[in-house]
Amino acid sequence: MAEKDITEKALEAYDDVFADITNVLLFQGERVISEEELEERQPRSYYKAAGKVREIERDVSKSWKSGSIRLAFIGYENQTEADPDMPLRVIGYDGVEYRAQLVRENNAERRYPVITLILYFGYTKRWNKPKRLLERLDVPDKLRSYVNDYKINLFEIAYLDREQVKLFKSDFRAVADYFVQKREKGNYVPEPQELKHVQETLQLLSVMTGDHRFEEAYNDKNVEGRPHNMCDVLDRIENKGIQQGIQQGIQQGIQQGRTEQKAQIILNMYQKGLPLEQIAELVDATPDEVQTIVKKEKTLPS
Repeated sequence: MAEKDITEKALEAYDDVFADITNVLLFQGERVISEEELEERQPRSYYKAAGKVREIERDVSKSWKSGSIRLAFIGYENQTEADPDMPLRVIGYDGVEYRAQLVRENNAERRYPVITLILYFGYTKRWNKPKRLLERLDVPDKLRSYVNDYKINLFEIAYLDREQVKLFKSDFRAVADYFVQKREKGNYVPEPQELKHVQETLQLLSVMTGDHRFEEAYNDKNVEGRPHNMCDVLDRIENKGIQQGIQQGIQQGIQQGRTEQKAQIILNMYQKGLPLEQIAELVDATPDEVQTIVKKEKTLPS
């Protein structure tokens, strides 16, 4: 599980990819945030509850800064399945960061916003769980006006339109394009886009789809060099599939030949008058198996 968590975060943790995703999803592709303005943040935060220090961890998080001024704290959460408790989780993530502003910067006059983006990679069905806190809570009518609502910033990657996908300039474009095509057509035809972070892109696809052929294509030692784009990756996957099919066919042929040879030996022994039990013992088979082969021979046309 720890390995999965690390690999699914690796691509998004790059500043160029993080800035690209945020600019497309929040600012419709306008280059508002540059990778130079991003500062790595510790994804783990701590809070005290019931007398114990507890840990909360985001998938990926960074601070957006302009000079010495922090403009925002931005975090990502990756989801392959809809989670009904996501509004509660997000308010927990954001609340811990707001609390940290009070603790770390108690005398600061300036406070900065905390933004969490939910990246949902499901493509067979849409997110069908609560997107707001009040949708998840069972609130008596008399209390409803006193309970604050809290919405999640949900982005269904497979349901972006083609124009939105084209806005991505980083390797995340290949990821988004894959999920959109799988949702629209059920298959995937890659673009010749050169990838900067090849291994991390394929790791993210492997984790989010459960199809480890993406990562295997990168690590295939039988092919010289590394893939540079998704066209290379699919070529390697297809070629490996063909090779595996040929090898499987060979093995099946060998096994079939052995089976036919064994059956012929049994028939030869039977025709010489050996008892079925003795034949079974000699060829390491059960009497029922021997009897089945003999009966099959008797039903064949002469």
